[in-house]
Amino acid sequence: MENIEAKLKILKDMRQRARMGGGEKRIEVQHDKGKYTARERIIRLVDEGSFEEFDMFMTHRGVGDMEEYLSDGVVTGHATVNGRQVAIFSQDFTVFGGSLGEMFAKKICKIMDYALKVGIPVIGMNDSGGARIQEGVLGLAGYADIFLRNVSASGVIPQISAILGPCAGGAVYSPAITDFNIMAKDISYMFVTGPKVVKTVTQEEVTNEQLGGSTIHATKSGVAHFVAENEDDAFDLIRKLLTFLPQNNMEETPPVSCDDPISRIEDDLNYIIPSDPNLPYDMSQIIELVVDHGDFLAVRRRWAPNIITGFGRFNGRAVGIIANQPSHLAGVLDNKASRKAAAFIRFCDAFNIPILTFVDVPGFMPGTVQEYEGIILNGAKLLYAYAEATVPKITIITRKAYGGAYDVMGSKHLRGDLNYAWPSAEIAVMGPEGAVKVLYGREAKNMEPEKLKEFYTAKEKEYREKFANPYDAAKMGYIDDVIEPRNSRFRIIRGFVSLVGKRDSNLPRKHGCIPL
Repeated sequence: MENIEAKLKILKDMRQRARMGGGEKRIEVQHDKGKYTARERIIRLVDEGSFEEFDMFMTHRGVGDMEEYLSDGVVTGHATVNGRQVAIFSQDFTVFGGSLGEMFAKKICKIMDYALKVGIPVIGMNDSGGARIQEGVLGLAGYADIFLRNVSASGVIPQISAILGPCAGGAVYSPAITDFNIMAKDISYMFVTGPKVVKTVTQEEVTNEQLGGSTIHATKSGVAHFVAENEDDAFDLIRKLLTFLPQNNMEETPPVSCDDPISRIEDDLNYIIPSDPNLPYDMSQIIELVVDHGDFLAVRRRWAPNIITGFGRFNGRAVGIIANQPSHLAGVLDNKASRKAAAFIRFCDAFNIPILTFVDVPGFMPGTVQEYEGIILNGAKLLYAYAEATVPKITIITRKAYGGAYDVMGSKHLRGDLNYAWPSAEIAVMGPEGAVKVLYGREAKNMEPEKLKEFYTAKEKEYREKFANPYDAAKMGYIDDVIEPRNSRFRIIRGFVSLVGKRDSNLPRKHGCIPL
């Protein structure tokens, strides 16, 4: 008995030592920065009492004179969130600044392998100074081993990264491959090279925040899908995001109970489109009026705001929503918007999430800036994503659908399953103003200014009546029905119900060659 008691005491002491990470002083420093420790983060995220830790006693291999810490700077294991299993790793900044070494990487690889084997999402909490210098190439090899698993898991299990501190150098590429990045204001930043190296190489002086803070990545680079006010807000976001996702690519997102009537009528939708076709309106209002209880989770909300991407529910079932936003750049498609929507569509398709598209697009953004930045390639990514997707796809044209942008935005020609239009829809090669100048330019060449204006006004009216409506496309079968806006929610739900048994596939191949 005494022998077993002594052994149990050793076990308890070692567990307590592991839980202390880098020690009380470093934990205090972490708290003084407004940050939680690695284990505190896990406890605050997961269901109470559900966390099962792996490799608590793992240490580095005795490199140089480095002190030995149990767990070696990263906490790994599995738990439940909202009652569903997830795998987790949480980097511990109190141990060698969260730097990654050989065993640290092995722990992350092990939990990712576990997640792939059992088919559950993996959540990574990043708070690391980068590769552990003392371990040399072992740290670099460790990063590459993690990257390989990120790629293997891509489209198989959902991968979520929370950036809750520094994430620099090679460390940034793992979150970049994952499906969603959540950054916390003021405490998180990401960059390939830090301010000191930037100054040395380019003579440019920048702060951490200016170079790779949450605002920069949410508005300029698009790296951050969400920005949280603080760590607790980040955990709330992760919990909410997971409710829209399946466990893996072989399953569908579990439905939630819904008491929002299927047949709910929204009269406001009949009057939301301005009578002047050049006036903007807020597409997000349409989305909130049709989804269950107005609950919509926008993804990359502040990057490329001329297109909306995010998750909503219809009768309790998760749906991915893409919508042009007329209140930003008239909803035009540019390089960023095309990339944003294409990435979101491919995620939804990989994880069996149906896609709903609202269209009000005047075309692709013209100009040298867009052309030089690759609008041809980026626009092609968007059409590729829509054409490739085999999940149920419903498209509703609310107003403008001009030119190639009509084709690209979930059209019938790219395997749209149900394509509806509101009576306000304008489906044409181009807008009336541009069209009449092309069609009647020679005729109007020598007209006096007053007559010219009168002539063009009459021709624009004629063009609108003939082409800028949904009925021409409906005659050809490219629009399945012209629907009353207020009935949109009912028609969407009935549509997705009818598509539950949809079976579609792409031709056998190793992989397609999406234009990158």
